[in-house]
Amino acid sequence: MTILARAIEVSRRYGGVQALDRVSLDIRAGELVGLLGPNGAGKSTLINLFAGLRRPTSGTVELLGGSPHDPVMRRGIGVTPQDTGMPETLRVGEIVDFVSAHFPDRADKGELLERFGLSDLIRRQVGGLSGGQKRRLAVALAFVGNPRLVFLDEPTTGLDVEARRTLWEGIRSFHEGGGTVLLTSHYLEEIEALAQRVVVVGSGRVLADDTVRAVRDIVGVRRVSLAAANLPELPGVLGEEREDGRIHLVTTDPDRLVVELVRSGAPFSGLEIRPTTLEEAFLALTAKESANV
Repeated sequence: MTILARAIEVSRRYGGVQALDRVSLDIRAGELVGLLGPNGAGKSTLINLFAGLRRPTSGTVELLGGSPHDPVMRRGIGVTPQDTGMPETLRVGEIVDFVSAHFPDRADKGELLERFGLSDLIRRQVGGLSGGQKRRLAVALAFVGNPRLVFLDEPTTGLDVEARRTLWEGIRSFHEGGGTVLLTSHYLEEIEALAQRVVVVGSGRVLADDTVRAVRDIVGVRRVSLAAANLPELPGVLGEEREDGRIHLVTTDPDRLVVELVRSGAPFSGLEIRPTTLEEAFLALTAKESANV
């Protein structure tokens, strides 16, 4: 499968801060990759390196078979950074026309606006848009040049549920048409809903790179749920939540936990054990990395 973007032993420092530490990563044609990690993990730095907005301190970054600093290569990508600024006096349609003019191959304007739920706003000035509408426009602009590869950094931050799902459908439509996407998100259910492959980064390093299910299995974490008024201190509990009269425990050793629970004599009912969500796996992975630093 064709590799569209590649990082080879890439490190990046900002003064005394090590943002990336010998990261190697390939993005292959047709993939929809979710990039997960806590704040400061290096997600945005990695996207900036792929997009040619930063240079690595060491290592090599390749984009579409060439350098990310080659304007010809960059015409084949689309990018939505975390923070975007657009002239507030221009109208939505004018912004799309302006950005489209920079690309030899352009998406159909009407179809693009429809895909991202912006058709009714075509004559609205940017300054009159809500924060969520501006964010949808910023994401739509990543697709105006019919890119082969799109980088989306926290694309749905600040959006309500309906607007997020509109963006999800727009991203899915691009991917189903053969496009390649690398996106970061703080919404872990978003990664579960969209991504086929998950890359977890922490402390500037890649902690996991696999399918959603495989990332869950890597950490070996299970969720034990039960109904109980109170519980004694139990071994191997990584996290605890209480919801609607039930207690949810995250553990790496559910068998031992249940044995100790029975031995304690504490009354309980409705015991359930199931695999983790991606959120629980993510928290366990990053917590393990922090403990090893």
